[in-house]
Amino acid sequence: MTDAKMQVDNPEETVEMIKHGEIDESLYSRQLYVLGHEAMKRMGSSNVLVVGLKGLGVEIAKNIALAGVKSLTLHDPAPVAIADLSSQFFLQASDVGKPRAEVTAPRVAELNSYVPVTVHEGQKIVDDLEQLKRYQAVVLTQTPLKEQLAIADFCHKNGIYLTITDTFGLFGYLFNDFGKNFTVGDPTGEEPAGGIVADIDEDGLVSALDETRHGLEDGDFVTFTEVQGMEGLNDSAPRKITVKGPYTFTIGDVSGLGTYQGGGLFNQVKMPKFIDFQSLEEQLKNPELLISDYAKFDRPLQMHIGIQALHKFAETHDGQLPRPHNDSDAQEVLKLATDLAAAGEEKVELSEKIIKELSYQARGDLNPLAAFFGGIAAQEVLKAVSGKFSPVQQWLYFDSLESLPSSVTRSEESCKPLGTRYDGQIAVFGKEFQDKLANVTQFLVGAGAIGCETLKNWAMIGLGTGPKGKIYVTDMDQIEKSNLNRQFLFRTKDVGRLKSECASAAAQAMNPELQGKIVTLRDRVGPDTEEIFNESFWNGLDGVTNALDNVDARTYVDRRCVFFRKPLLESGTLGTKGNTQVVLPFITESYSSSQDPPEKSFPMCTLKSFPNRIEHTIAWARDIFQTYFVGPPESVNMYLSEPDYIDKTLKQAGNEKQTLEHLRDFLVTDKPLTFDDSALQLPRDSKTSSGQLFWSGPKRAPTPLKFDSLNPTHLGFVIAGANLHAFNYGIKNPGADKGYYRKVVDDMIIPEFTPSSNVKIQANENDPDPNAQPAGGSSNDDDEIQKLVATLPSPNSLAGFRLQPVEFEKDDDTNHHIDFITAASNLRADNYDIPQADRHKTKFIAGKIIPAIATTTALVTGLVALELFKVVDGNDDIEQYKNGFVNLALPFFSFSEPIQSEKGKYQGKQGEVTIDKLWDRFEVEDIPLQEFLDYFAEKGLDITMVKDRLPLPMSKLVEHVSKKPVPEHQKNIIFEVTAEDQTEEDVEVPYVMVKLTK
Repeated sequence: MTDAKMQVDNPEETVEMIKHGEIDESLYSRQLYVLGHEAMKRMGSSNVLVVGLKGLGVEIAKNIALAGVKSLTLHDPAPVAIADLSSQFFLQASDVGKPRAEVTAPRVAELNSYVPVTVHEGQKIVDDLEQLKRYQAVVLTQTPLKEQLAIADFCHKNGIYLTITDTFGLFGYLFNDFGKNFTVGDPTGEEPAGGIVADIDEDGLVSALDETRHGLEDGDFVTFTEVQGMEGLNDSAPRKITVKGPYTFTIGDVSGLGTYQGGGLFNQVKMPKFIDFQSLEEQLKNPELLISDYAKFDRPLQMHIGIQALHKFAETHDGQLPRPHNDSDAQEVLKLATDLAAAGEEKVELSEKIIKELSYQARGDLNPLAAFFGGIAAQEVLKAVSGKFSPVQQWLYFDSLESLPSSVTRSEESCKPLGTRYDGQIAVFGKEFQDKLANVTQFLVGAGAIGCETLKNWAMIGLGTGPKGKIYVTDMDQIEKSNLNRQFLFRTKDVGRLKSECASAAAQAMNPELQGKIVTLRDRVGPDTEEIFNESFWNGLDGVTNALDNVDARTYVDRRCVFFRKPLLESGTLGTKGNTQVVLPFITESYSSSQDPPEKSFPMCTLKSFPNRIEHTIAWARDIFQTYFVGPPESVNMYLSEPDYIDKTLKQAGNEKQTLEHLRDFLVTDKPLTFDDSALQLPRDSKTSSGQLFWSGPKRAPTPLKFDSLNPTHLGFVIAGANLHAFNYGIKNPGADKGYYRKVVDDMIIPEFTPSSNVKIQANENDPDPNAQPAGGSSNDDDEIQKLVATLPSPNSLAGFRLQPVEFEKDDDTNHHIDFITAASNLRADNYDIPQADRHKTKFIAGKIIPAIATTTALVTGLVALELFKVVDGNDDIEQYKNGFVNLALPFFSFSEPIQSEKGKYQGKQGEVTIDKLWDRFEVEDIPLQEFLDYFAEKGLDITMVKDRLPLPMSKLVEHVSKKPVPEHQKNIIFEVTAEDQTEEDVEVPYVMVKLTK
């Protein structure tokens, strides 16, 4: 990548290469791990038109611009209205009266300098359909049905991908027509499955080694390599499989291929999928529906008819949709819908309540729903132009009627427009609920991708803008270039600045009513900042929204929310996958109530001696990086600065010799690094005690490599390693001239590798390490250790000298970190005949990069905001809340009721008492221990505690036992108690919070 950058002088060529994912991966890095280079190249040659630039249209345009296409064109000649500010985050009050497209285009263009954004001229697209031939994909919003049909017919006949989408308050829909024989190159985006063959019988039944789940599905295709006996399978055409169990599958006829003898790898092959889309006209009559919420199975067909009724209403009312909460308009829409249903081929039972609600909200314009559909629609456009992932076939309907407030009464009067930026929201919820939103105090933890989208949503809905409202935002990170692709509140000029400050400033610019309402912090929320995020802070909040990227931080915030009994909105994304969770005091379980499966790790003996996948060699190379360039320099610095370091090292069991050897090498001998592979100690024909070949199954026999300076991987390893070693010593590198490095290494004499007779192989993770030092060591070892200590120079003789340990940084392409790991991993892969991985894949695995794309983030934060409406309303009906999981690649949507918090019981003096095991607690003042015990005795509970300090207040009891004073900022002490109830049985009771008065 670096060389390519240096050789490109033509700016236009540079732009094209960047669009095609060939250079500047730092901007598109997270997205590349979702879409891949091939999809990015196709996107980079596509021109897209977005029609309609209210909230939904601009959400789509934003996400497409961030993703990167050849060009983006916007069309909306209508003048900006004040109500547009309900959801159109690029507009200001000063834009009212100006054409939407003209004021929006330059602001969308700021998102990605590599995507030119222009305005499609003319009043109506239907006036000149031939112009559409300039585009590969067209998106329609705010378009009358008659115009949709004309445009759709033209696109269908001319091979132009079409997506139509709109929202009406809490209702929305999307329609796709990608034409006949549309090709999906990768339907799921998942990594191809693969594994090691244990057996193939005469009927073609394949068994995976050691009962490892193969991860395949019926209809998948696989290829084979390294099979012995049935060599005809190797590198042959992909075979379609039928799954017989989690560890077995069949591949069809294997007659004539011989008898399986051993070995073999199977790998899934992604096969293209072909889809025929029908035209809009055909699909209006017989819709193919994707269900978004199985709890509302009958809702999509009703919405399909109801939205057509809205269009028919508009046709007879000068293009105007029904008035907010107007009963006469709603009755007219209901009549139109009933007639449409009666005329259809399929009988549809309409709910009068649903159709009327659709009419009531038709003029509603909600930013959260625009974010939800904006994420989906933009991803559908990207699917169309790239062929990556499965598209929506062909309709998707969604509503969030559960978000309607129950705490206020809506009427035509309360929902009428007031000439404010919130009119689109007031049309749905009414003025009273808008005021309620304005006076909320909310805490946003994190200002990255999810945080940016969340702040945008809050600015649009007017959260915290009232006299009693406030928003707290904290994030300790600074903006990096790789953030710009999905954290859309940031621009190039912001790189290096604090995320929380930039995001807050951007939100206030979107909605000036937030001026003075956002408190910006730069502190991590954790145990070490409890003086900052103290009891007064938490008690002043109405709720918390997490926008974090790691489980530990999420878990800590979750615990704080449980302790202070604050509702928490949790969400996360992983590529095209996203999830949301609602945590409600005394109603639901918390985030920490369930745990994700632990991160997959590899046995150490596999990494050291038996790698069979590139992931193994990358993990090994990452460990080598730590072992050579981080650990030893840190040990050297401690030796030079800590007087008793040697004594402490000698007391360590097992690694003292290695530590001393590192000190000697780095301070005395300074020997060059060598590529040493302990797994080369066994000959290829070695056998186990049972007579089986040792190098079989997952154990691949290694082969030594002969250094070749003309081999890019060999030389790259030397260059990266030399630069990292030089960095440890603060030595300036000689530059990027590979010829210099090649000359140096060609002049060196490299001894031929010979296996050491002293090294033994740990054949199984459960076996003891045969190379480990025995407890207590031996006299020879002690002598050797003392000799090593004697070789070390005294710290006084090296006064002022320090090494620089390397701090791993994956996103700096000039620091040689990923270069070294890539080269080391690929050399080891060559040792074991494992296919190499490029730098891009190595960086992804070694850097534990979380793939991300703007579309998923927009969708997820839209869902979170829809739940926020319910939280602000104070709705305590768990059935009205939704936890969500989506996968845009499939596409798949799943919504479920949150899980209730666990309840318990104990027998008190007045009868059976029900408790909430998560949210309940006992609260007492800082009373003496005797009063504490009496308090529980009155409840029928006998507390088992130390009873020889009865006069002491509880705080003094803690200080007496712990021998530490209670910190000054701490306002309470938590006691876990063991109790017997009236049945004299041990019972689980809530913890006790002793409130301190200071």
